[in-house]
Amino acid sequence: MQGGTEAVRRVWDELKDHKVPVSAFWLQDWVGQRETMIGSQLWWNWEVDTTRYHGWQQLINDLGAKNIKVMTYCNPCLAPADEKPNQRRNLFEEAKKLDILVKDKYGEPYMVPNTAFDVGMLDLTHPDTAAWFKQVLQEMVDDGVKGWMADFGEGLPVDATLYSGEDPISAHNRYPELWAQINREFVEEWKSGRAAKEREDPEEALVFFMRAGFRDSPKWGMLFWEGDQMVSWQANDGIKSSVVGLLSSGISGYAFNHSDIGGYCAVNLPFIKYHRSEELLMRWMELNAFTTVFRTHEGNKPSCNSQFYSNHKTLSHFARCAKMYKAWYFYRIQLVKEAARKGLPVCRHLFLHYPNDRNVHSLSYQQFLIGTEILVVPVLDKGKKNVKAYFPEGETCSWQHIWSGKLFKEQGSEAWVEAPVGYPPVFIKAGSNVGETFVENLRNLGIL
Repeated sequence: MQGGTEAVRRVWDELKDHKVPVSAFWLQDWVGQRETMIGSQLWWNWEVDTTRYHGWQQLINDLGAKNIKVMTYCNPCLAPADEKPNQRRNLFEEAKKLDILVKDKYGEPYMVPNTAFDVGMLDLTHPDTAAWFKQVLQEMVDDGVKGWMADFGEGLPVDATLYSGEDPISAHNRYPELWAQINREFVEEWKSGRAAKEREDPEEALVFFMRAGFRDSPKWGMLFWEGDQMVSWQANDGIKSSVVGLLSSGISGYAFNHSDIGGYCAVNLPFIKYHRSEELLMRWMELNAFTTVFRTHEGNKPSCNSQFYSNHKTLSHFARCAKMYKAWYFYRIQLVKEAARKGLPVCRHLFLHYPNDRNVHSLSYQQFLIGTEILVVPVLDKGKKNVKAYFPEGETCSWQHIWSGKLFKEQGSEAWVEAPVGYPPVFIKAGSNVGETFVENLRNLGIL
């Protein structure tokens, strides 16, 4: 969500009216916004904007009373905040004075171009940087914030000068690992300072999610998302690419991954327009109901995009998909624990479990497994009302369509399956305890 206190409270009322299960409000614009040539962008000065979010503490408390967490946003870059109204701290100037910013070849803070403005980057190799940034996070968490997007990390210039003196080309890939490590250390240090009961309660935990990473990032990162897809049906940078990224990252150690529901990048130029359609938004909701995290994003140009709160139809569909996501909560817990032990991703390409079936080797974004017990065949094309599902060789039981109950018994076979909006093709192993519990949960939630 974005928009400030009144907008959040208004949409919260709509979500309650539609009986949407909500775990958290992710308030990306908590730091305030400014209009630039590419759209609405955040002030990269990591403190609450008390004009946009007046009554910040009360909002957090009111949401918390209904077991809804508040999450925010930060990254390892700082924008000069001299022109920002109502700032209490100017973090760029603080970091500059402490000499903890990445430098250029002249020994000055390296001002890195970022879309419509330039920013300084924290030098994560400097021994004073981590403690300073953890104190910034501490102020945020002291207000009651329970999580944040730890954005960026991928942009260290390859001609920068670092405190460590190391080659910036080598440091480029290490930088997101250090960024993940600082955030994780803060989470663990915060947790260790809690009372014993709170320390063990997962509901009291902090969580952050990231996009940039390298080899060791999964060691430190808690959750990941795939960055900024286009608000399109494309395979190279749209909804289809989000499935490719989900599955390829999953076999690269990123076990807990997801994408922005609806995509992020809209374009509104005279001759090139990419606006998020209602159909794309709804199909992306169905897709992400079967990934580790179910999270929306308004995108870089919110007014050009269909949003979950746009109308009764989108809100009702959002509620339905959120309940689908809730229905396999019990299995998600199992898969997260399994990932921690074995490194297996939550969402899996079929070849992980059917390596001898040559047909699954040619699959890309068309379908995927959740663990071993649920098969998802998402609708990823405009105007489509059916999809072709493939049932792999090497399975000992039938696959059961969750909406119709129809069994598909033949191994190595394809079938066209009806897929109207609201009924994404999802299959469970017939007789599976996981599958039966999932279907029972769907019934109890009133959507089956």
